[in-house]
Amino acid sequence: MKFGLAGSTNGAGSSRQNNNLGNTISNAQGKIVAARVTDIVLDENHKHYELVGQWNGIGAIFYEIVNKSGTKSVLNFALPYDSQLKTYPLINEIVLLISLPNQSMGLVSSNESYFYMSPLGIWNHPHHDAYPNVLDGLNDEEQQRDYQATSQGSIRQVKDGSTEIDLNSSNPSQNTFVEKVDIHPLMPFMGDSLLEGRHGQSLRFGSTAKSKSEKKNNWSDSGENGDPITILRNGQPSKVSDEGWIPITENIKNDLSSIYLTSTQKLPFSLSNENFVSYTTPPIFPSQFNHPQITLNSDRIILNAKTDSILISGEKSVGISSNSSINIEAKQIYLDGTDIRLGNKNASQSMLKGDDTVEYLKILINELKNITEALKTIQNWPGGTPVPNPTMLIVANAAQKVFENVYANIDNIKSNFVKTI
Repeated sequence: MKFGLAGSTNGAGSSRQNNNLGNTISNAQGKIVAARVTDIVLDENHKHYELVGQWNGIGAIFYEIVNKSGTKSVLNFALPYDSQLKTYPLINEIVLLISLPNQSMGLVSSNESYFYMSPLGIWNHPHHDAYPNVLDGLNDEEQQRDYQATSQGSIRQVKDGSTEIDLNSSNPSQNTFVEKVDIHPLMPFMGDSLLEGRHGQSLRFGSTAKSKSEKKNNWSDSGENGDPITILRNGQPSKVSDEGWIPITENIKNDLSSIYLTSTQKLPFSLSNENFVSYTTPPIFPSQFNHPQITLNSDRIILNAKTDSILISGEKSVGISSNSSINIEAKQIYLDGTDIRLGNKNASQSMLKGDDTVEYLKILINELKNITEALKTIQNWPGGTPVPNPTMLIVANAAQKVFENVYANIDNIKSNFVKTI
């Protein structure tokens, strides 16, 4: 019994080599051959989804042998060479096919199938490296100039929006690639390891590099050549030139989102709010700090812990600043410290202890009530029988009602939520 891709394709490699295309490949130095991608299966809506093994065949390409007329693959396909790290090719990109054992290895009638490597860097450009079959002819004179120029050693320099070369599959549901002329490759520096996506994403394992090229980086003003830096960038600046063949370097201020892990480098950017007036000794600005730091920069940053906690700790301080507001919502909020100041770092007025203050106020109110009772008994002696002092009686009665009302509501001035010690 056969499982997975082998079961769904009946060995794939066996059926492939029973035709003229298989013989052509087998004669091409036996194992390795260059092929142009003519189609790729990326979802279940592709017409050859069943043929390639359903979900097990995602990433399978159909192809034609480079510079060989009439070698288009009809039912023969190749799978990615590496199942962990994949760069799925676009239509008309060139890949290397390698003949290797397939799922039937170890059997008496074992066969070989073809697996493809990442696209060849025909144009040495991360956006795409498509090169159509010149034997089939190009539809447009501008396309011919764009692509045939490589035979003279020219670089691909497209200025009219796109090359209008077919880069998408025959399956409409997966045709999402849009060619752009303003995607720039990264400028390399000696010893760099670069990983570049097709849309302006990149990962640089680099270093301080005090290059004398006009394309300098902006992180090498401090430190020494060779000091490590790692830069993860998602999206180049929104305003960038249309000369997409000219390399650029990362720009922490203008790139869409980025993460920097530094050693001795200064990062030339400012915080949205650098008003550190709450500090007695303000921290060093990020643009001046030349020790190891991790910097995240984007339009919005979210830290979310699904099941546990987010812990932020600093040896010197934890600074939180905003040009608008700082909002904290929680069922329980605890502040623990021996010097807590509100409103200003120089605040000197002590807060009152609410419960103790209320108890002292109750004592005072009771004493005032006793005084009003006494005041009500004061009498006049106008030369005859004693009578109450009418003015004092009115004042005492009014005051007594006020004191009784305050006493009845004095506990309400205590907060139900905020406590202090």
